[in-house]
Amino acid sequence: MAKPLLKLQRYFRRKPVRFFSFILLYLTAGSLVFLHSGFVGGGGPGAGGGRNSVVASETGSRASAAGTRGLGIMSRVFKETRRSGRRYGPPWMKRARQEGQETVRRGGHYTNNWNRALKGRSAKEVDNGRAKYVGCHIDDTQKRALRGVSFFDYKKMTVFRCQDNCAERGYMYAGLEFGAECYCGHKIQAPNTSDSECNMECKGEKSNLCGGANRLSIYRLELSQESARRYGSAIFKGCFHRPDNVTLALPFSTVIQNMSVDKCVDLCTEKEKTLAVLAGDRCHCGFPTPLFSLHEPEDEGMCLSRCRGQEFESCGSDEYFVVYQTQVQDNRCMDRHFLPTRAKQLVALASFPGAGNTWARHLIELATGFYTGSYYFDGSLYNKGFKGERDHWRSGRTICIKTHESGRKEIESFDTSVLMIRNPYKALMAEFNRKYGGHIGFASQAHWKGKEWPEFVKNYAPWWASHTLDWLNYGKNVHVVHFENVKRDLFSQLKGMVQFLGLIVSEERLLCVEGQKDGNFKRSGLRKLEYDPYTPEMRANINELIRTVDASLRKRNISGVPEEYMPR
Repeated sequence: MAKPLLKLQRYFRRKPVRFFSFILLYLTAGSLVFLHSGFVGGGGPGAGGGRNSVVASETGSRASAAGTRGLGIMSRVFKETRRSGRRYGPPWMKRARQEGQETVRRGGHYTNNWNRALKGRSAKEVDNGRAKYVGCHIDDTQKRALRGVSFFDYKKMTVFRCQDNCAERGYMYAGLEFGAECYCGHKIQAPNTSDSECNMECKGEKSNLCGGANRLSIYRLELSQESARRYGSAIFKGCFHRPDNVTLALPFSTVIQNMSVDKCVDLCTEKEKTLAVLAGDRCHCGFPTPLFSLHEPEDEGMCLSRCRGQEFESCGSDEYFVVYQTQVQDNRCMDRHFLPTRAKQLVALASFPGAGNTWARHLIELATGFYTGSYYFDGSLYNKGFKGERDHWRSGRTICIKTHESGRKEIESFDTSVLMIRNPYKALMAEFNRKYGGHIGFASQAHWKGKEWPEFVKNYAPWWASHTLDWLNYGKNVHVVHFENVKRDLFSQLKGMVQFLGLIVSEERLLCVEGQKDGNFKRSGLRKLEYDPYTPEMRANINELIRTVDASLRKRNISGVPEEYMPR
């Protein structure tokens, strides 16, 4: 054995270039193996997209940038990975946190799993209460069976994802084709055919079928009252009185022969305006501004003048305008960046899980133009545009930091805080859906009716109260915001948050936010439970917790919880 090694040593001594080449190849091979194990270990999207794969891929991407950003970043990545599973709470939450950490290892916490809970079950079986399978229909590229909006996803398309997207836009039907294409519409405009022709598996869910070649698997959706106020791809905003200066408020207008909603919406979409305003035979296009803010709607009876081109549609008049929001994106509030100088104070955006923290971050980023950070790291949120997710929470580059922590030490590490509170009945259900279905997914019926739900309520309901009480007791300069109030009066509530953050308020930017307030972080109303999951015993306990929180808020001269929280 010694002789071959000696010969090898002499060879490399004579050929130093080859020696260094060998070392370089060895290191390269080791790096590739490291990266490969990170990507493969957690499986692909279809396998559930576990947290380990997210962290490993993030680690790999940072490793490739080590030459420019230094080894210090790599060390922080591993620290963030270890820290991200932490959940603080009262002592009695220890067992619940351990369960939560076990869920993380299975890929359950803060990952984008569309239908993990529903894997292996037929869409026709699961969703027969909220979406009824109509049948397989012929589709023609020149004359579509469903003529509303459409979108494609050749990696993660599922039946429920298509249904949720169409329901969110107010369509009555959702259809899937080629295993990866989703089409929406208000009526089916093509004949049906044999179900056997819709035989292609969904790209993101092999257990279900998503149409076929030029064949649509169509479902009829049950829509919420809010969704029904839409017209195709346009959102009905209401009836409004003519602004004082129409030319300044709505800079583009033209007369349209045989006026209809479609014609005005199409024209304003072509002009890249977010508002389509019908005033008799005249179509105005523009953006929401302080001159025409859409904050003072009139009775819809004032806008019942029929359209000449469509007798069943309302086109308003010279004095009362019918307003629709087009699919054009309002870019006045889309620019976002990190703070130009390091923040002097750390501002927490604190909430109980399920209380709308991600949604609040979306609103704050649009309203301020600055990224928000996080106490944790969630790869799925980073990929959705929350670029501050990757920064360390103490970096000082973000306007505020998301946290669900409730320990005194963690709370006192922040200089000031915005505390978001939500009705516990809604928050608990939202967090349960997130835990078992992802950020905008849903828990399965099996989870709701199994032992998971009662155990979850038993552990998490007291945490809802203690979380709020801890922030009120230990937090410095706490600004309380109620989720329900933000939904009711987004403009003034968001304005108050921006002012609390010490920034100048731009009304035009806030009006822009109102037009795209939901972002990609809202569950549709398609799969709401058809029964009350709370038992009388659960309600009695939660009601007592609500009274405790309400009393604590009032004791500090803060308005109590909204009326809908209070037990009746």
